[in-house]
Amino acid sequence: MSEVGRRGLLRGAAAGVGTAVTGAALSGAIPRPARPENTASATAPPDFHGTHQAAILQPPCRTTALLSFDVTAADRRELTELLRTLTERARFLAVGGTPAPVGITAPPSDSGVLGPQGPTGGVTITAGVGAALFDDRFGLAGRKPARLTSMPAFPDDDLDPAWCHGDLSLQLCADSPDVVLHALRDIARHTRGGMQVRWRMDGFTSPPRPSGTPRNHLGFKDGTANPDTGDRAAMDRLVWVGQGGAEPAWTAGGSYLVVRLIRMLVEFWDRVSLGEQERMIGRARDTGAPLDGVGEFDTPKFARDPKGEVIPLDSHIRLANPRSATSESRRILRRGYNYDRGTDTNGDLDLGLMFCCYQQDLARQFEAVQKRLAGEPLADYIKPFGGGYFFALPGVRDRSDWLGRTLLL
Repeated sequence: MSEVGRRGLLRGAAAGVGTAVTGAALSGAIPRPARPENTASATAPPDFHGTHQAAILQPPCRTTALLSFDVTAADRRELTELLRTLTERARFLAVGGTPAPVGITAPPSDSGVLGPQGPTGGVTITAGVGAALFDDRFGLAGRKPARLTSMPAFPDDDLDPAWCHGDLSLQLCADSPDVVLHALRDIARHTRGGMQVRWRMDGFTSPPRPSGTPRNHLGFKDGTANPDTGDRAAMDRLVWVGQGGAEPAWTAGGSYLVVRLIRMLVEFWDRVSLGEQERMIGRARDTGAPLDGVGEFDTPKFARDPKGEVIPLDSHIRLANPRSATSESRRILRRGYNYDRGTDTNGDLDLGLMFCCYQQDLARQFEAVQKRLAGEPLADYIKPFGGGYFFALPGVRDRSDWLGRTLLL
């Protein structure tokens, strides 16, 4: 058992990994490049080692668990042990293998929910750090990423503090819920005493219907205009933090992550005419095409429609990406999952979106888009209530490396 695990048994449930559920967010569902990304179930798992965390550029898997944690490690040494342990478990869950043997009287080394073969790999785990980690607990104040802050409340938000912020973020993705939950239990077991869940949300990606990009709970294809993840120059320009500039040297290879938890008020949305829905989004519901186009991946011709007679000036796609001379540098890499939490205390459906996006600069990219979306007609049908800003750590270079090494050493 790791040092973090031994400490957790002594500290008990108060320092253990708790559970909580979280909502989801919209200002950009799962947009994709000019050609739709395949889900990870159709491709080989990414290599765990590399300059960047591999899952960031991967298409969304079928299922996910997104969690924010409060770190309960007592000092910098324990924080280091926590991140080393996280790396070990993430590598094991990504690659697969046989759990280490234990004594006859010890608890099983694996939960057994995946059967006697144990973990078979295929889980992708992305780790980030929040602004709160850079307080005076661990002596990291001088090493905070230059643009990392606590996520502010935007004009159309109704944020619940219980579902916001955190010291660490983890997103676990796989092709089935039991594999994700097995990974979560494995991490909880090995990090007990080092961190405690602040909030958690489970999500899923719907299959394409009938083809192309999957749909969200509003019935529209959710994301079409993502930058091409295969374009390395674009990723270096829009997603990855590089060497030099105002950023600390350790941040190179990382990326700023925004999580928005957005509830969709589907009962109200379902009372709106199809034509009005399409004008609010700016796309046809059946094909996903812009209202001035034919195919899902047609580029909207905003310059030919300066008064918004075809695609309204306040439509979601026009505000989110106006295709202007300056908007190209403000694009974000969106990653989103649907969620379903059943019903609320009033008996209303509790459905929505776990929206994530990665970018090089929070102010230049996400916040610029968010400000343009303020007051859009769609705001009457969605309620952002949680999330946070995190910095996705640089990748693990090899088996001797670990998440956060360049930050802590």
